[in-house]
Amino acid sequence: MQNVLNALRVLETVAARQPVGVAAIAQETGIPKSTAQRALRTLQTAGWIRPAGGELTRWVVTTKALQVGRRATGELGLRDVAVPVMEKLRARTDETVHLAVPEGGKVVLVERLETSQPVRIVLPLGTDLPLHASANGKAVLAAGGPEPVEELLANGLPRHTDTTNTEPDRLRAELAAIRERGYATNSGEWRADVSAVAAPVVLGSGRVVASVSVNVPTSRMTEESRATFGALVRTAARDIARGLDGAARGDDGR
Repeated sequence: MQNVLNALRVLETVAARQPVGVAAIAQETGIPKSTAQRALRTLQTAGWIRPAGGELTRWVVTTKALQVGRRATGELGLRDVAVPVMEKLRARTDETVHLAVPEGGKVVLVERLETSQPVRIVLPLGTDLPLHASANGKAVLAAGGPEPVEELLANGLPRHTDTTNTEPDRLRAELAAIRERGYATNSGEWRADVSAVAAPVVLGSGRVVASVSVNVPTSRMTEESRATFGALVRTAARDIARGLDGAARGDDGR
């Protein structure tokens, strides 16, 4: 049983910190390096992890691990509908497009389509994004009910950069503005070099299942592009929601 628990702890650490080496895994989990190394080999043999870029010193999760996570959240159907819409959004913007799903007190990146531009935003799939300091998080938060907002505020708003909003009243006002215009923005509030515009994917039932975003280096974001991206992600989110509602009815969503 202990071997199984060790392997699961190692897998969780790889997913959270990828690409990551055995020394960092041992430090994070508190298990001996030799034990961590055996767990890594077991997980590799089972197809859950692979060497990063062919290096045997750093590890990342495989698509097998991502597929299991997607089944747990029902995200496989979401991805089927969302990716074609995301491809159109990327073609319109030539910027990186993200799809994230709410999970507990955060949102999780589950799909990424990258820009062709050499300077780009690259986040690993499975990255946790803070609700109050990311465009995807704020989009989801604004579209939900008041309970998640108050729960978040009760736990405090951690500061990530100099521009992170850590004031409850300011966040409430920002969420109201997001509801009004239909999209959220992030100007270096989680990572100083990352800016984004996101819209929530809200089903006809009112359930918020995801958010879709355009993500750019902060140096490339302007007021004009922010407004343009806002209109585009708002349309993309509606198209994804329409497709999901249509799939649930057994039609094409029209």
